[in-house]
Amino acid sequence: MTTPPFALEEATVDSIHAAYRAGTLTTMQLVQAYLARIDAYDRKGPALRALLTVNPKALEEAARLDAEYKAKKGQVGPLHGIPVILKDNFDTKDMPTTGGNLAMRDSRPSADAFTVQRMRAAGALILAKSNLQEFARGGVSVSSLGGQVLNPYDLTRTPGGSSGGTGAALAANFAVLGTGSDTGQSIRSPASANALVGVRPTRGLVSRGGVMPNSFTQDEAGPIARTVKDAAYLLDVMAGFDPRDPVTALGVGKAPASYAAALDASALRGARIGVMGNLYGKEPRHAEVNRVMEQAMRTMEAQGATVVRFSVPGFDALAANVGTDRWEARAAFDKYFAELGPRQPVTSFRQLVDSRTASPDIQKTMEAEIAIEDGLANATYRERMLNRDKLRVLVAAKMAELKLDAILYPLQRVLVAPAGQPDQPERNGVLSHGTGFPAVTFPAGFSTPTATAPIGVPIGAELLALDYTEPRLLSLAYAFEQATHARKPPQSTPPLD
Repeated sequence: MTTPPFALEEATVDSIHAAYRAGTLTTMQLVQAYLARIDAYDRKGPALRALLTVNPKALEEAARLDAEYKAKKGQVGPLHGIPVILKDNFDTKDMPTTGGNLAMRDSRPSADAFTVQRMRAAGALILAKSNLQEFARGGVSVSSLGGQVLNPYDLTRTPGGSSGGTGAALAANFAVLGTGSDTGQSIRSPASANALVGVRPTRGLVSRGGVMPNSFTQDEAGPIARTVKDAAYLLDVMAGFDPRDPVTALGVGKAPASYAAALDASALRGARIGVMGNLYGKEPRHAEVNRVMEQAMRTMEAQGATVVRFSVPGFDALAANVGTDRWEARAAFDKYFAELGPRQPVTSFRQLVDSRTASPDIQKTMEAEIAIEDGLANATYRERMLNRDKLRVLVAAKMAELKLDAILYPLQRVLVAPAGQPDQPERNGVLSHGTGFPAVTFPAGFSTPTATAPIGVPIGAELLALDYTEPRLLSLAYAFEQATHARKPPQSTPPLD
């Protein structure tokens, strides 16, 4: 059997490893090719501004991985030689971790984040750190250090956020895998806006240790990729117990041997998929998203699923009062600084706020956060924690009543916002971040093409179910992906000669 020629654009973990085994590709060649695309498109050409730091030792690391592959005759880790882009709030001991902020531009953590340690141990190569919404506070992916990230499908639009740099970079084929953090919907928003797959895991499955925080309660870290299988490969590596983040004790024994190996292309056959009317818009501005979502439902039905439409009385009022990040931010950030290591340019949240280096909207947000003296003892905070439990029960009870395997909805009810808007409107991330239940976002289709969006703007669907159902959710998304192959690469970053 002849191995097909390796194609860099839309490359996957499997296609890269097949080329390594065939001897037609080395990690050095792969990294050189990605670096060429970064050089051509990140600050030149469409000028996506997706990245903040490119690993200066990437080629040196690639050579080491090639030597290891040869010495071990290919018996290496599951991500060996796979380039990864980290959102720049994941600590790296060999590169700055800035959160997109000018005052943090020289911050050098003393150790890698727990998940980064696991990636390196699996053989991954950290190629770059991505631009983001500053300190992950918001959804349009603009920072004082890196400026505005642009969406490669429509250069007049944002890439979602806060992990928008990772989203734009993977959509533009700057690497294979990426990471995001998700307080509200910050993994899933850029997945939706860039025709990618994003996973917000169950609370306790993946460590937040060494990831710059917003919230003790809402924060999660997870994978972003171009395919469901690649997202599953990265989740395999990221999941695990970390004493630094004790909540991960809840996830011990809950992960399968491999999320990637458990994928089932026939998972939609016999599945009951709930369509929650509370999460869909009814105005003319919602028409494009609704059209794509209706087509997604028809596809799922054609694959053997039963679609159950329903609404949840009381959901909207309750969901509007479950956010806890404002009350937790000060204590969470001070804990991060205390663990960062010696000789840092910023050592406390107070010093950071007083530096006044953040972009105006983020500065205003942080000043409101630090004004709360003891947020964890605040009566409103305690009420919101109770509301989170109420929302979990409300959603779980409706799923049990209707015998649902998952709930389907658009991550965003309207197309992703134009650049220059201060916020990302009408996102549905609260169903996951307000309950702690896992969610998987995946490409559903595209809006009608326009002059600025020649193939349309990506529209992402999301599936959610109860705790530790990631194998089922990933399989449902995988079955849809295999039936539709909905993802298409952007035209603004074509193959290089």
